[in-house]
Amino acid sequence: MKFWRLIFANLFRKKVRLILTIGSFAIALLLFTFLAVVKSAFSRGVEVAGADRLVVVNRIGLIQVMPISYGERIAGIPGVKSVTHNHWFGGVYQDEKNFFPQIVIDVENQRQVYPEFIVPDDQWNTFLKDRQGAVVGARTAQRFGWKVGDRIPIKNSLYGPTKTWEFNLDGIFHNERPGGDESAFWLQWKYFDENVPGVLKSTAGWYVLRLNSPDDAVRVAKTIDDTFANSSFETKTETESAFAAGFAKQFGNIEFLILTIGSVVFFTLLLVTGNTMAISVRERTAELAVLKAIGFTDRSILFLVLAESLVIAFVGGLLGLILASGAIPGIGAALNGLLPALILSKSMLALGLVFALFVGAASGLLPGIGAMRMRVVNALRRV
Repeated sequence: MKFWRLIFANLFRKKVRLILTIGSFAIALLLFTFLAVVKSAFSRGVEVAGADRLVVVNRIGLIQVMPISYGERIAGIPGVKSVTHNHWFGGVYQDEKNFFPQIVIDVENQRQVYPEFIVPDDQWNTFLKDRQGAVVGARTAQRFGWKVGDRIPIKNSLYGPTKTWEFNLDGIFHNERPGGDESAFWLQWKYFDENVPGVLKSTAGWYVLRLNSPDDAVRVAKTIDDTFANSSFETKTETESAFAAGFAKQFGNIEFLILTIGSVVFFTLLLVTGNTMAISVRERTAELAVLKAIGFTDRSILFLVLAESLVIAFVGGLLGLILASGAIPGIGAALNGLLPALILSKSMLALGLVFALFVGAASGLLPGIGAMRMRVVNALRRV
């Protein structure tokens, strides 16, 4: 504590340089935090996927359908607890920018396969009786200001000429798993099946099944694919986490891109801060020599340099995280659902601060060691 006045005196020696270095840290931490949030958003589906669920899609690709009769055959395989089927609806609400996933569901089995989705029983019972009913996630309902009882028009051009489908909002679901999806819009398969072209009637986009035990996953997946091998609609069965990871990769190798950008940010910040500290030490060569001459130890000199670097990193990092806390929710809202929810957690904020302090320590280490090893006679001779 006795060195703090000396540390702050040295920091404020060059105020413009101090402000610019702190600003560099703040912008770098803002970018680092944003990248971490985006990575988390794309990997969240994998993290919250059920260990006891499998997804069955057409082997050709997700956009190809399968007969609705596959559901009963899959349900009869030993180890399968329950089966549901889904379709992608792909409509537009008011404007194309208002994206959110719309999924056609099998209302009889949806909650058996996805117990984490919580819908009040009275709302669910209303939905079951309403062919034009819909249930929406709490996040999307909040986004558009929807409430139970609203009439929701959605335009769709995937299944013939553009047509406006109207739905009665019968319920709002929540997800009991932290970070779980609350953005989907569910509509009934029977209503969907009545209104699509004949080629799509009695079909499912994909099946999701719940197992009695996660240990049965490999056996059940192989049995399903063997059952439909050499048929007109061969299948590909994988765990829900593998399916979610594959779906995320359709956007490109997000993880590699984020790691690359993060590495560039790290090394750039390291070079900028290291150069700043090296210049600061070089400007104070004579002063550091005098400190050594009056009894400051080598460790004390190293501590002074590292402390200056860490203070800059802490202040800049803290400022960057404050900016991130304000900016990321705004960026998420501006994206209009084009990306998964951008959630800035306390653990990410803590990781960002640790990152800043690590960069501060690393950038001050070499100049500090140089100052520590400096000989008093040689340093004074430079003056």
